[in-house]
Amino acid sequence: MSLEPPPELGLRRAMVSFVTLVGGVPLAVIPAATVSIASRVFPLPEQGAIAVATMVATFVGQLVFAVVVESRLSSASTERRVTFPLWLAGLSMLAAIAVAVAYTNAVVLCVALPVLVASLEVGRGVSVAERLDTREFWAAVTVGVGALAGVVAGFARIEWALIPLVAGIFVATVIRSMPVSHHASRPEPRVMGWVVTDVAITGGIYPLLNATVLALLGPAQAVLFTSISTVSGLLAIPLNFMRLRLLKAHSRLDIVVSAAAVVGAIVVIVVCEWLGVFGYAFHGTWTEAATAVPLFVACLWRAASLASTIPFASLRRMGEAKLLTLLRATAAVATFLAALAVVATDDLVWIFAVLLGGELFQAVLYESARRRKAAERLAAHEGAAG
Repeated sequence: MSLEPPPELGLRRAMVSFVTLVGGVPLAVIPAATVSIASRVFPLPEQGAIAVATMVATFVGQLVFAVVVESRLSSASTERRVTFPLWLAGLSMLAAIAVAVAYTNAVVLCVALPVLVASLEVGRGVSVAERLDTREFWAAVTVGVGALAGVVAGFARIEWALIPLVAGIFVATVIRSMPVSHHASRPEPRVMGWVVTDVAITGGIYPLLNATVLALLGPAQAVLFTSISTVSGLLAIPLNFMRLRLLKAHSRLDIVVSAAAVVGAIVVIVVCEWLGVFGYAFHGTWTEAATAVPLFVACLWRAASLASTIPFASLRRMGEAKLLTLLRATAAVATFLAALAVVATDDLVWIFAVLLGGELFQAVLYESARRRKAAERLAAHEGAAG
């Protein structure tokens, strides 16, 4: 008797995976929408600060995600269940209200952004890992509609353009706070320590790099660096989806769906650049002559995560948190130092090229470690059987 699922079931699973994957678009759009709105309602010096704050917010989101979600998914001795914590939901709602009240204050926005992005990261991560697809669909719709309304208001140079953006996040937070039937697993303290250390080292590279660009090259280049990173970050939607699913269990279907989505996203980005969409969205700092090549290299950098994510997730499932932290820290520090060395060229192409090289270096490190650990486990199993 065949154990393969019927074709119609496999197609349905693929469609559900694709819909959930696409639901990550609003999350990736939030930084871009924020930068776009800021380019029209704040002066250039404040735009530079907001650009750096956007990178910092992404880092904080990754750190909170590591504590709440990834540490539990990496704790092999537990049931590895996750939920959206109410304390984070409450902070997110307060941050959204603060921005809505003080929508012309750049400082309030910079302080609120890390909380809002962390809430979005964790909320979506929980929904994807636990396959809460219906809930996630409506949450993603509200975030997307709010971001779109905010960007349109920004195009019209309306001062309160940030209000629809944070309103969408507020409603999505309420949806993701709905009760579920399971409880969150308690993460293994050792695993949590290594996972958080891992994310703190690797995730901190990008805001530090952007701050360096701001300090050495000025606010215009910092905004451009953030804008290009944000646009190429659309590729992170399928990559993060694949990472979350593979942390739970290996799935060829999710790998294929994610890889196809990466290719499709690159095509969309190229077409939008050719049509001048990004130049309109990001206002004065974005010109086709200055961004076409850096954007292409940045897309290659993001796409290279396909090669590193699969062995990374495999090592996570093996419980090799310490080994991964050491490997990722090595690659992150080497990449950061190399990027610093090329900042002085005042050419963003070289910075993104270094990031691309760093991602490929990680893929080689992880795959080598995965094969070594798999061989050690096989030898140990054969020795025990003998």
